[in-house]
Amino acid sequence: MLALLKSMQNDHPAQPVLVISNVPNAGGLDKALAHGVATGIADHQTFGKDRIAFEAELQRQLVLAKPDIICLAGFMRILSGEFVDKWPGQILNIHPSLLPRYPGLHTHQRALEAGDRQHGASVHLVTPDLDAGPILGQISMPIYPDDTAQSLAQRLVPLEHRLYPAVLHRFAFGDLTRLDMV
Repeated sequence: MLALLKSMQNDHPAQPVLVISNVPNAGGLDKALAHGVATGIADHQTFGKDRIAFEAELQRQLVLAKPDIICLAGFMRILSGEFVDKWPGQILNIHPSLLPRYPGLHTHQRALEAGDRQHGASVHLVTPDLDAGPILGQISMPIYPDDTAQSLAQRLVPLEHRLYPAVLHRFAFGDLTRLDMV
């Protein structure tokens, strides 16, 4: 999230209007405020298993902020098809794998267990199907023999911080062509 905020300066075609977290004490909220960006909280735990109520609160805050693009970053909740359909072609997500390989969780461990030689991250449009939307960008890195799930995750973060802002910049201009980075 912070990499996206820092990238949206000067002549960038997108400007941040709101950072929402489903975790009330998320450190990103203070960072957003420090960058002059409004914040909101939609604490999923408040709603228990009532996804409809949680998404209604999320929707309420988004409608008030009027974003053109929604960037998910560290948002570990699965959004329903009904929610996603209210923002068609407007929600981006970053996922720590070279999609379509390893949608969902535990991507680093799954890449290691499969004996993959490359790993990376993907930015994609969010659709009702989990991590299955059109891929707008990917960045890859080698997997070394001594890598662990933790070392892969640590090495991937700086690459994600390069990829997501680059894809967002292009997307904000209406460019949906795929960007591949190394």
